[in-house]
Amino acid sequence: MWLLLVLLQAAALPAQLCEAPREAAAVRALSARLLGLAADPARDPDPSVYLALRLAGDHDLRGEERYLARLRDAFQHRYSRSLQAAGWPHAAPHGHPQQDAAAAEHSTSAEVEWPETGRLALYLLGLRATCPPPEPGPQRSLVTWLKYYLEEDWAGSRRHGHPLTSYYQYSLGVLALCVHRKRVREEVIRRLLGAEQHGRFGHAGGSTADTEAVAALAFACLERQRLVGARLAAELRAATHRARRRMVEAQGWDGFFGNVYSTPWAMQVFIATNTCRTQPAYGRAMAALLENLDAFTTAATMAQALPALHGRSYLDIASMRCWQEPDMLTPVGPEPPPEVPGNKTVWLVVECPEPRCPQRRLYDRPVPAPAGASLLDVLRAAAAQGPHNFTFDTQDTPQGPFLSRVLGLEAQQQKRSYWQLLTAPSTSLQMGVADYRPRDGETLILRLSQW
Repeated sequence: MWLLLVLLQAAALPAQLCEAPREAAAVRALSARLLGLAADPARDPDPSVYLALRLAGDHDLRGEERYLARLRDAFQHRYSRSLQAAGWPHAAPHGHPQQDAAAAEHSTSAEVEWPETGRLALYLLGLRATCPPPEPGPQRSLVTWLKYYLEEDWAGSRRHGHPLTSYYQYSLGVLALCVHRKRVREEVIRRLLGAEQHGRFGHAGGSTADTEAVAALAFACLERQRLVGARLAAELRAATHRARRRMVEAQGWDGFFGNVYSTPWAMQVFIATNTCRTQPAYGRAMAALLENLDAFTTAATMAQALPALHGRSYLDIASMRCWQEPDMLTPVGPEPPPEVPGNKTVWLVVECPEPRCPQRRLYDRPVPAPAGASLLDVLRAAAAQGPHNFTFDTQDTPQGPFLSRVLGLEAQQQKRSYWQLLTAPSTSLQMGVADYRPRDGETLILRLSQW
């Protein structure tokens, strides 16, 4: 009987060809820290956090259930209300994506919000990772919304040559539909294939590794789930191979693909395509991540790193089975940052490109601040010191405060503009304003940029 149970357990779990690292204690500690952050009711729920908890080797099942309930409150109620307000009869179980998109065009602009392709895709991935999976009924309207968002996203390309949100979010949308085993129109897939073939994933001042990795995961999923014909499957397989080859060729001396934060996404491609054991680049990236675990300080960055650290990819969600999951993980509360005595001076520069700003450099002054101050603290100190009238605003997101306005100039997603954070002369920061702690004498540049 005992042997039969062991065999049943082995059959119920998906094959995990990419082993978790030997430093399991450090990875488990990172999971416990993420669980501690997830338990804070003051933080908005983030579906990527739930995915990281579900793909981990150890669990706090009751804690995960509570977090899922918060996610449902944030997403299900929101989208069911929106569908009713828009009067969509096509939210019925057998709606067709083309009909869905066409019917949505009759909604007023006030009823249709800016596409939330990425967040909705992550939430649908989270639902699929739930054990046992929820009843399909409530998910149908969410799938309809996601299909509509993909069409709305691409409508922007007819005017701008790219999705309204980003290729990263667009790829997440295709991946989520695939993991749910929902057929995706060939035109939708070929839009993404064309972007990969013509190198359109890049944006100003950032790495393309994460976007390219998510697109490759979507391609690999579509092929694996047999949701496309043989000819298109061969094209998807070739695109995944090209993306993986580019990652290997672009791997830095430090072992990272792009940077420390995009590396876990790239590693998921090797995991999803079962090449992690045969590709030395994967082993170097894993070693680099383990040496830099202290870089993952926010819930969003921890959630991005943990699936790869556990040897899992988002494609594993499609075959997840719950069988005696280890339920021994205990949350660890966040540690307060250490107090650093003394003061420092940070040189703060604000730049805006022509022709929007003929002056270009709008602010260029030293800002004294406490030695342990974050960049956000430095901005607050600049606003308080006067009489130079430095002003800024932030927007709260699941990833932490996002710099939205500086000196009255707003970063607008519709115009694909954002406030890029750099340390002089031109190195992009890979942390947010609340996480980065400048050094004494460092020059920090806030630059209004296009992506």
